[in-house]
Amino acid sequence: MNKIEKQASLDKLKKTIIDDKVCPELADSATQLVFGEGDPSSEIVFIGEAPGKKEDETGKPFIGASGKFLNDLLEKINLDRSSIYITNIVKYRPQDNRDPTKLEKQAFLPYLMSQIEIIAPKLVITLGRHSMDCFLPKRKISEVHGQPEKIDGITYLPLYHPAAALYNGSMKQTLIDDFLKIPKLLQEI
Repeated sequence: MNKIEKQASLDKLKKTIIDDKVCPELADSATQLVFGEGDPSSEIVFIGEAPGKKEDETGKPFIGASGKFLNDLLEKINLDRSSIYITNIVKYRPQDNRDPTKLEKQAFLPYLMSQIEIIAPKLVITLGRHSMDCFLPKRKISEVHGQPEKIDGITYLPLYHPAAALYNGSMKQTLIDDFLKIPKLLQEI
């Protein structure tokens, strides 16, 4: 598929989530669906856990403090948001920014898998333990962060969530170091 066809497929998938009434209680408490954004032909897809307050207001993923830090990290490896695709597992903001539940993640997972299938990236980068658990279950992020793993032809790279690094200074350097591995990893894939 070319970029235009991929974008059309993603737009259709977004409409399907709304039509299928995925997690109606979450949808009712959210302002809008936060589907994802970026280059539909990107080699890299970043996946967070769920939208926060700013994301819910704007409909765009990762635009708060975590998003600013993510932009800084992308800049360190000569990438910008327009060249990647970024989304979350759960597409509606959980009330009070609580963690998404297992059932909410399971409800959205087939749609997330469809997103990945449409984009067909070389590398899927999970941001935080919630998104990592969807692809690399039964692992501890503290043990596997920065270590790529190939499953069914896709390489997954679990990283700490930028928000965690903002609140924990020692984690910040770890996330930066892991991020610096991305260009070499892309070349190897």
